[in-house]
Amino acid sequence: MSLAIINAAVFDGESAEPVDGPVLVEEGRVAAIGGRADADRVIDARGGTVLPGLIDAHCHAYGISLDMLSIEASPLSYLALTGARRLTAALERGFTTVRDVAGGDPGLARAIAEGTIRAPRYLYTGAALSQTGGHGDPRGVDSDVCGCHAHTSEVVDGVDAVRAAVRDRFRRGAHAIKMMTSGGVMSLADPIRVPQYSAEEIRAATDEARRRGSYVAAHAYSPEAIRHSVENGVRSIEHGNLMDAPTAALMAEHGAFLVPTLATYDAMSRRGADVGLAPVGLEKNREVLTEGAKAIELARTAGVAIGFGTDLMGALEDEQLQGLRLQAEVDGVLNTLRSATSVNADLLGRPDLGRVKVGCPADLLIVDGDPFTDPSVLWGSPEHRTVIQAGVPIGEAA
Repeated sequence: MSLAIINAAVFDGESAEPVDGPVLVEEGRVAAIGGRADADRVIDARGGTVLPGLIDAHCHAYGISLDMLSIEASPLSYLALTGARRLTAALERGFTTVRDVAGGDPGLARAIAEGTIRAPRYLYTGAALSQTGGHGDPRGVDSDVCGCHAHTSEVVDGVDAVRAAVRDRFRRGAHAIKMMTSGGVMSLADPIRVPQYSAEEIRAATDEARRRGSYVAAHAYSPEAIRHSVENGVRSIEHGNLMDAPTAALMAEHGAFLVPTLATYDAMSRRGADVGLAPVGLEKNREVLTEGAKAIELARTAGVAIGFGTDLMGALEDEQLQGLRLQAEVDGVLNTLRSATSVNADLLGRPDLGRVKVGCPADLLIVDGDPFTDPSVLWGSPEHRTVIQAGVPIGEAA
């Protein structure tokens, strides 16, 4: 079936200026932009704008709570069913691709691929790797209980153990590898700035990933942790809030990406206590809350490729679109749209995504209006947008 989207401007994911439509889709791919558009079906955008489907490069399908131990103690069946709902909601907001950087497994991925679950394109890392007492270790300083399931994070210590864990994740279909290389907001027992994992352990992971044609994404906040990660081969720095200018320059030199997650700090500052964030987490969040915007500014000045992520856990997932607003306030609408489309696609190694170009999959978002003159159309109600995945409006049979 062919599809034409008429009466629309088109942002292709890269260019500074939109172009005139229509957009013609055939066999699930963009067939033409502009000119005539004879098709089996026509969608009238009524002066709206066609964008590439959005990409959230820091999403957690299994992040059903702000209590890490609760997640790791839950049955996988429950996490998968709840995660499926979270993914469907993300798709309805316009996120046609997500990268799950601490969770996911072959069963969930298979259900999505077979159409059992209506979800974005799903690239997962499996459980993140954490050292003992690191950000992914759910135990507090005074508890020895075991969150043994390793749904979102697994404690793995030592070079040989890290290497084996990385190999097994790729065996199980992982897109990339996630490591915790600094403390974090939600973990109970680690300072937020201190680097985690030894250089040898990080290099074991990055070496295995490189030979597999993949990469490592690292949770890292401080300059020390970011440098420790990038110098040992990490390609994607998640969060990066406490970055300084020399560290941003180092990232640019190494070709590393920054994936900011402004939405989660803003949401936790307003709602964290109400949704179960521990007092120690609230205190850590205050430390990094205002620094995320500065990190984006430093990265932009240094020439670092800046992606887009949200990192929203539990009930905070409904703040996903607000991440666009927060990043646009710092980096402008054009840069933010590029970050959430073509830059994220490049990070994922999928240049066919995040773009409205002939031959690319027709993962598209139609918004009511012009986001460059009225940016609020990007984060407004999902009812005022049309989401198309592989040429099919969501909610319809392929």
